[in-house]
Amino acid sequence: MATNAYAGRSATASRRRPAARKRRPAARSGASRIKWDRVGRIALVLVLAAVLYSYLNPAIAFVKTYTATTAAKAQLHQLLRESTSLHNQVHSAGDPTVVERKARSQGMVGEGETPYVLHSPGA
Repeated sequence: MATNAYAGRSATASRRRPAARKRRPAARSGASRIKWDRVGRIALVLVLAAVLYSYLNPAIAFVKTYTATTAAKAQLHQLLRESTSLHNQVHSAGDPTVVERKARSQGMVGEGETPYVLHSPGA
């Protein structure tokens, strides 16, 4: 037997070929047809548009509610002023001077007074 640098191996074993490796597909030599950076930007813009659209309806409802509330507050203040005015009229209705003024505006005469009727010369 021939002496070999590796002890325990035979001469035929050292000449054996290594196992064949699986071939990888060759890398493309040309430019990629898909521009992934553009695809990513378009996807982000679409997602942003979807998020903005989802906020649109609640924002419109908020604005409508705000304007309705403002109008309701204005009406409330107007009704409160009217209520105060009417409340004052009710309290002053029992006052003798107010009663007399109302009666005279309707053409009534006070007790013990002599009524006079004036006719205009043209009538």
